[in-house]
Amino acid sequence: MLSKFKWLAGLLIGLACSVAFAQGAAWPSRPIRIVVGFAPGTPPDIFARMYGEYMARQLGVPVVIDNKPGTAGNLASDAVAKAPPDGYTYLYNLSTAFTINPYIYAKLPFDPQKDLVPVATTMRQGLVLIASPKFPVKSVKELLAAAKARPGTISHASYGAGSPSHLIMEWLKDETGTDMLHAPYRASPLTDVVGGQVDTVMEPMATGYQLISSNRVQALAYSGSSRHPSMPDVPTLSEVVPGLVMTSWHGMWAPAATPVAVQQRFNALMIEASKDPDLVKRIRDLNSEPLGLTQAEMAAALRRDAEIYSRIVKAKNIRVD
Repeated sequence: MLSKFKWLAGLLIGLACSVAFAQGAAWPSRPIRIVVGFAPGTPPDIFARMYGEYMARQLGVPVVIDNKPGTAGNLASDAVAKAPPDGYTYLYNLSTAFTINPYIYAKLPFDPQKDLVPVATTMRQGLVLIASPKFPVKSVKELLAAAKARPGTISHASYGAGSPSHLIMEWLKDETGTDMLHAPYRASPLTDVVGGQVDTVMEPMATGYQLISSNRVQALAYSGSSRHPSMPDVPTLSEVVPGLVMTSWHGMWAPAATPVAVQQRFNALMIEASKDPDLVKRIRDLNSEPLGLTQAEMAAALRRDAEIYSRIVKAKNIRVD
């Protein structure tokens, strides 16, 4: 009964805001707040500030970045879910806050499907499977062959149970019938990968390529749909397992009852931003790609990733709390 009341109250607030907007209320007329689910200096914060600067220039109002790190982006999501749906508060988060978190956390203080609405995408990057140069395996095919020959002896690090670096490797193992040892880390495993203490890790391209280009690690495979232009000789995972494609991407969400007209204008602005030459260059300099999707396309991308990740999580019974 309470959930129905909350839904009805949100609907009425949204309708009131929509009527006000339709009657000529100027948007925006005051600062916009973007709540980021990660700490200052992290990739989500860096990209959020890039887009925030663009928004401020185009809209003529300040755009304030509010960092609320914690529980893989859940703290920020909850804050925005409970914010007034007036078009002045947005969530900047990883897509995994909606495609993984609802399945690995037993209970969230908000409903990702009902309390927040996807409004825009900003960037995406593939992940690259890397290993120490000392590791005798030199390709993903050799890795799989070695794993089949010596089950359970080759290790793959991750940024914790349920992280993309974990789940993509579980997907690869399932599809190829291989057994490799998962080594979850609370912090970055890169030092141990470089040193050879752990064999491999599926690393975001933005950080992985710095190690590849300096020859501190070797690249075995890339998770995108096609080979990365910076690594044309490195095969994709889908060349070994057709359909095994996954990227990490960022987006923005708003409280669910935010006026539709504001959502549409916000989305149009973000699509324009993804084509801005200066912003495109800055994003590509970080080995990522700008991503400007419509709201419908963003929702479809969320459904696709959630279906894959949730299937793996349930099959492996992965929980973090």
